[in-house]
Amino acid sequence: MNVSDKPRLDRAHVLGLLRQMIRIRAFEEACAEAYTQEKIRGFLHLYDGEEAIAAGVIPVLGADDRVVATYREHGHALVRGVPMTSVMAEMFGKAEGCSGGRGGSMHLFDAATNFYGGNAIVGGGLPLAGGLALADRMAGKPHVTACFFGEGAVAEGEFHETLNLAALWGLPVLFVCENNGYAMGSALARTEAVTDIHAKAAAYGIEASVVDGMNVVDVEVAARQAIKRIRETGKPEFLECRTYRFRAHSMFDAQLYRDKAEVAQWREKGPIVRFQGWLLENGLVHDDEVAAIEAEAAAEIAEAVAFAEAGSWEPVADLAKHVLGPQPEDPPAPTPSGSTVKTTYREAIRQGLRDAMLRDDRVFLMGEDVGAYGGCYAVSMGLMEEFGEARIRDTPLSESGFTGAGIGAAAAGMRPIVEVMTVNFSLLALDQIMNTAATIRHMSGGQFGVPLVIRMATGAGKQLAAQHSHSLEGWYAHIPGLKVLTPATLEDARGMLWSALQDPDPVLIFENVMLYNRAGEIDEAAGPVDISKAAVRREGLNLSLITYGGSLHKCMEAADILCGDGIKAEVVDLRVLRPLDEATILASVEKTRRALIVDEGWRTGSISAEISARIMEGALWSLDAPVGRVCSAEVPIPYPKHLEAAAIPQVDSIVAAARALMGA
Repeated sequence: MNVSDKPRLDRAHVLGLLRQMIRIRAFEEACAEAYTQEKIRGFLHLYDGEEAIAAGVIPVLGADDRVVATYREHGHALVRGVPMTSVMAEMFGKAEGCSGGRGGSMHLFDAATNFYGGNAIVGGGLPLAGGLALADRMAGKPHVTACFFGEGAVAEGEFHETLNLAALWGLPVLFVCENNGYAMGSALARTEAVTDIHAKAAAYGIEASVVDGMNVVDVEVAARQAIKRIRETGKPEFLECRTYRFRAHSMFDAQLYRDKAEVAQWREKGPIVRFQGWLLENGLVHDDEVAAIEAEAAAEIAEAVAFAEAGSWEPVADLAKHVLGPQPEDPPAPTPSGSTVKTTYREAIRQGLRDAMLRDDRVFLMGEDVGAYGGCYAVSMGLMEEFGEARIRDTPLSESGFTGAGIGAAAAGMRPIVEVMTVNFSLLALDQIMNTAATIRHMSGGQFGVPLVIRMATGAGKQLAAQHSHSLEGWYAHIPGLKVLTPATLEDARGMLWSALQDPDPVLIFENVMLYNRAGEIDEAAGPVDISKAAVRREGLNLSLITYGGSLHKCMEAADILCGDGIKAEVVDLRVLRPLDEATILASVEKTRRALIVDEGWRTGSISAEISARIMEGALWSLDAPVGRVCSAEVPIPYPKHLEAAAIPQVDSIVAAARALMGA
């Protein structure tokens, strides 16, 4: 797409600019009225005063370009071409809304126009935009992603992480900062040591400019120049638009932080007043044409409101719809070859990675030190030499930024594998995992999915002390929209990855650090495995040992010892913590009539508590004893070896708890 540096200010063009701004303003006024009538609820952030930015930037984009907005995104959606009827219906929460009524004011999505939605998290859309652009860069597509955000976002780490990645990797993103002077109620000078925002982008080597955001022509000229450069160079651009919002931050806001005179002063130089006055003064439009535009907007709004009011409420029976995408069938079990090879858990994962890279060009791995270093636990050693730096991507130490980039790349059709070095580092990316990856399918009414895999090391036993020895997989199992896998065997380490990459939703794989060196025999024909079911690793009659991950092999050893006591323990490997295979758990407990759950997470609020509750709900009358649990002690994991060993489940504590359940 060729983009000229300057707009053609003919009558049709200027009328189009004015029309867009007037319809945005009229829409926001209608939304404010509907809010007072309690037809729109929740947070409502209006775009009054900032119309020139959406009207000046978005029409310059092509149909295949992408748009990521902020929570004040009604104007962006309307200019992008999302029908006003479906936008208004979404504001009303109706099923006919552009997000199926599931997103509301802050979460407008529209796949047909490549509108990747608003984002209620300040700065949360920046990594998503970076990932969308990364997908285009890797696929060789000449598209641009425009990302809109307020000046408050520049204080967030995601702003800096994304700008650094965009500059480092040459990502075709147009960053548009809508600087309205107030992050909620805090003036810019109160929150930023350096208030010249475009200078922050320039510090990353990004071409950055500042423009009067109240002048639609200036905005359009700057946007055309920036987008033209992006298409020519493939590099990001930054546009700071200095503007002002005439209304409160949201409809809940009493605006005690600014006086009426300030607002009135800005209204006098508002984008519609200035542009319309200039056009009339220069004879480019006439009063009757302005009146006609206002009448058109009023008619469009009346139609939109009627459409929304006549819309339907989604049935309660559909409550669980769009939490997960269409579920793939389990892969067929590989036919045993009759020949085995000796390998390790680490090597099995590496072979799974290599196999995925060979089978699908969309698959790539990124994370801290996954390339030249070979991975913190040497899992990806040698893969960069084989597949190149484009597909084995070393990232900065910016977990939120590169995890969010993986989310965006997945939403754009790639199949990223994001490696977070250790589970504790994942907390730095928790916002992106929980608020974007796990929710975008639901919030968009099923229009966008995130087929992403995130791998991370978990568990204690390496004397890494309190900050590197967490077992937080149970936390993630709490979040709808995610799948949580815990491979404990060589076969699962080898085969779960490919199955996870076929899943339409984000899948988290937790690899216990104590398993990486574990060696054994694996069939030469080992391949993809199911990621939906638990597995009974040892049949038993008297007691069910229910566990996962690094504790599986401790339970197997404990079962051997218990066998010497005449106690036949059945060992259930959960394999998948979300969704839990409740049927296998209950079937085992109904057979053995006793259950002991072994979980390396802390006891309070743990996944073991969830499993215990489900057993009580589903198999209470089958039990001959209370459900038992062996968990980590309620302490940060200590550094000394003997204290660390005492803090986490061990074979002797499992055996002792099992004997107690049996009354021995």
